Amino acid sequence: MTMPVVTPVMCTALAAAALAISASAFAAEQPAAPARPQDAPSMVKINGAEGGDTKPALNTIAEVFAALEACWIPPGLDQARAGMQITVMVSFKRSGELLGKPRITYETREASDDERLSYRVAMAEALRRCTPLPFTEALGNALAGRPMTLRFIDNRKLKQATLEQARTAHDRQS
Repeated sequence: MTMPVVTPVMCTALAAAALAISASAFAAEQPAAPARPQDAPSMVKINGAEGGDTKPALNTIAEVFAALEACWIPPGLDQARAGMQITVMVSFKRSGELLGKPRITYETREASDDERLSYRVAMAEALRRCTPLPFTEALGNALAGRPMTLRFIDNRKLKQATLEQARTAHDRQS
């Protein structure tokens, strides 16, 4: 009986989740730290700021994606394309800084060069605004050096474009 060949490719989210779970299991074996109030999230200083500039520390992959989504500001409507998609691959250091340069792995094929450029600039600005991300130590250890893909879909004009296409199709039939 032959065994199937297993490819060494694993979804980043699953790999990081497995690492976080194993890190949690390891932490459970350690002596318990003094309890802190559950309603107070851990906070991290931003860029070594001295004042009250702190953000809640990110402890899950879902929180990372939510933080990056909050930083995303798509191009203006005059430069937007209905349904435009852009996917970028990034890696982070333990500290939450970008590791290397982000790599765009997909853009909507039908987009013009100008549209693609405006979305690339918007993606770069979002990463510049957001990084370094305030990872907890456990999440930083789990994600460090692992590639993550971020997919953004601009559907602001999609409903409008769908209505216009339906009207055009209806007018052609009449």
